[in-house]
Amino acid sequence: MTWSDCNASLTQLFLPFSYRCHASALTLNWQGFFPILGAYLSLSSAFRIGFRLLCLSVALGTLAAQTTKPASSPKFTVVDPSKSGIHWVHTSGRSDLRHLPESIGPGVAFLDYDNDGWMDIFFVNSGKADFYTPDHPLKNALYRNNHDGTFTDVTDKAGVAGGGYGMGIAVGDYDNDGFPDIYVTQVGRNVLYHNNGNGTFTDVTDKAGVATKGWSTSALWFDYDNDGKLDLFVPKFVPPEKGTTCGMAPDGHRHYCIPKAFEPSASVLFHNNGDGTFTDVSEKAGLTKLRGKPWGAVATDINNDGWLDLWVANDTVPNFLLRNKGNGTFEEIGLEADVAYSADGKARSGMGVDSADFDDDGFMDLFVANIDEEIFALYRNTRDGMFTDLAMDTGLGMATRWLSGWGMRFVDYDNDGLLDLFLANGFPDDGVDERPSEITYKQPLVLFHNEGKSYHDVSKQAGPIFQQRFAARGMAIGDFDNDGLIDVVVGVNDAAPILLHNETKPASHWLGIKLVGTTSNRDAVGARVSYSIAGTVHRRMETSGGSFLSSHDRRLVLGAGPDKIDWVEIKWPGPSGKVERLTKLPADQYITITEGSNQWK
Repeated sequence: MTWSDCNASLTQLFLPFSYRCHASALTLNWQGFFPILGAYLSLSSAFRIGFRLLCLSVALGTLAAQTTKPASSPKFTVVDPSKSGIHWVHTSGRSDLRHLPESIGPGVAFLDYDNDGWMDIFFVNSGKADFYTPDHPLKNALYRNNHDGTFTDVTDKAGVAGGGYGMGIAVGDYDNDGFPDIYVTQVGRNVLYHNNGNGTFTDVTDKAGVATKGWSTSALWFDYDNDGKLDLFVPKFVPPEKGTTCGMAPDGHRHYCIPKAFEPSASVLFHNNGDGTFTDVSEKAGLTKLRGKPWGAVATDINNDGWLDLWVANDTVPNFLLRNKGNGTFEEIGLEADVAYSADGKARSGMGVDSADFDDDGFMDLFVANIDEEIFALYRNTRDGMFTDLAMDTGLGMATRWLSGWGMRFVDYDNDGLLDLFLANGFPDDGVDERPSEITYKQPLVLFHNEGKSYHDVSKQAGPIFQQRFAARGMAIGDFDNDGLIDVVVGVNDAAPILLHNETKPASHWLGIKLVGTTSNRDAVGARVSYSIAGTVHRRMETSGGSFLSSHDRRLVLGAGPDKIDWVEIKWPGPSGKVERLTKLPADQYITITEGSNQWK
């Protein structure tokens, strides 16, 4: 009997009362309680005692595995706005009508828009929409990194203020000119900003043909056909003709709709034509018949065939795992891969997602954060087209029971070579605080340390910020001061963002790598990186998307612990799968590796 089996049984037996948000009202969920109670009482006393002792034994063993302290001391400190110069605040436009988009943003991004080797930061704001007219113009924000821990607002100079009701951001060099471009998703018309390479951007949405309609969420750039150019995937949450609010609840108040109130929508795939324009190939790719309610999405390669697949989190309908067939089409295999539903066959409220090889076995695994009580899922790739949910076995299950997860990312915060996990959480409806419950609207940030076979919650040791609560949404990772320790920026709904500086001690060795594609796409999305530390091989992949509404520092930081890296091997994207191995690498600095050069600089 596994820990997950025991825990599931105990949960059913002793935790049948739970609060859920249903159809715009908070109701008490008694489903299944009386049948479970009757079955339990009918068991013999001896069997019940034996069962509970067995579960207790498993629980104690799991607890012992989880309470191992990491070798390092995690520490994240908040960068005060008075020192950073970041004074932007998200405005949701919250109204009495409770339009769902009000509770969803904002997205955030780390990006090096001016190619100076230092991470800048972008924040997405709301703005004018059919359901909201702000009192004054609202703006997105682009902050330039001054290389000294401070930032300068260059939004107006750069020309990226926006003005629509923004959601998320996808960063990618779609024209391979060496400068990252920006795609902002909105409720309504999306915007593509082309980077001019001189500190300014041009709105090329109409020319490119990527405006689209409806409510877009977590877009991402990836090269689905391996032609060396980044294409664009745009998840669509609600059809353009539908509203975003629900009627009055029985308690006389309006609450934010749960997504069951909405019809599913088809997402969009744009093919990069290589001339600054894009073609909608959704129907040809087989996506128009797949209707979902997607929040997060990530491009990854689940079967090591060199073609990028898509992992898409859906809310109240089955998740999508879109296998790239290599001929311009995708096949939805979520059900057969066992990642579409929960273990008891129910569609969950999928929100934030990521994909990484967390166990270093050479196959990409999947993660999805759900709403409270649904338990987050850590899907281990079993190498045969299937996945196994290890959330309960690794300690992540019960630790996330009362959380609603949005922004999240696998990240080696202490550079020991193992991928840890950072979660940004918050319930979608502030009305939850009106009822007594374990669930709250504002929730803590959570940091899990990878112990090898389990994840240990180290939030309490990681700094005072983890004892506070937020309505966190988008989250991105990036090393803004180039010290090799990955920092975090969190977007908070209707509030100021949080910039966290990683000060984990003792310092481990590391190597930062910026990959530059030549034959493959310049961002090297899809590249596989392996590296050896004292004979132990670790594996990373240059994914795209992930988290929620956000975009990350594209550089890979390879943690080495107390040792140095023996070698690094890059398998470049595309069906050719060209492999390069580099040795005699430096330590504790960033380098650039260009495809085909067989060297670094």
